[in-house]
Amino acid sequence: MVIIPINVFSRYVLNRAESWPEPVAIICMVTFTFIGAAVGYRAGSHIAVNMLTDRLPPFWQGLLARVVDVLMLVISLVMFYYSYFLCLELWEQPVAEFPVVTSGETYLPLPVGAAILILFVIERLLFGSQENRPVVLIGNHS
Repeated sequence: MVIIPINVFSRYVLNRAESWPEPVAIICMVTFTFIGAAVGYRAGSHIAVNMLTDRLPPFWQGLLARVVDVLMLVISLVMFYYSYFLCLELWEQPVAEFPVVTSGETYLPLPVGAAILILFVIERLLFGSQENRPVVLIGNHS
């Protein structure tokens, strides 16, 4: 990212701190986190502790995988619901350091990421894991 070095250069070389780099960096980080989490879930590259489930018979492994997917769907729906209303509530409130956008717009990656995650969880529930599809494997070769 170029934003943080611009802030460092402006602060220490020009001796003038800009107000916009920090909120822009935070918006980028939140966007990458929530969209990346959904994509990582679909690709199966998220962190998972399989110590217990790997020792279970295949039937129980499949059943627990479905339970985890249903719980993931519930969590994603709750996250979407509350983040949607958070965006609505803050939609008109400007960001002091970055007046071009509102606070509601800065929180948009939350419901968008949750909606993408909901779609990926439903896809997994209906069609199984997608982590071995060629499109998902791009850049993730074993």
